[in-house]
Amino acid sequence: MSKKIRYKTFITHNELNIEELSADVIADRNGAVVVFNGITRDQTDGRKVLFLEYEAYLPMAKAKLNDVAEEMCDKWDVSVVIAHRIGRVDIGESSLIVTVGSPHRASAYQASQYSVDRIKQIVPIWK
Repeated sequence: MSKKIRYKTFITHNELNIEELSADVIADRNGAVVVFNGITRDQTDGRKVLFLEYEAYLPMAKAKLNDVAEEMCDKWDVSVVIAHRIGRVDIGESSLIVTVGSPHRASAYQASQYSVDRIKQIVPIWK
């Protein structure tokens, strides 16, 4: 289990699998893996939600996801996988999964939180 990736990112219409995405950041050197799993909830601002529909400007969205992952790797000693769904995402399904592996938990937590904030800031994916 000594493999180490720097980062992987992708955008897909397919369902996201936490175990598969986490496997790429598990390495002998890492003592922590933090997973952020953004899921579709059944209400927002008191209104019922049936599903979300995500759209993206794919060339730029892919480039910006890579930028976020590179920023994370430059700021912290981490391995990163970021996966974002587009298309219809039903209640309880994952729309964004970020997995971060690191030798220490503090940097894994910090990088994970940073990633979600940056993705919302700069990646052209819309509900």
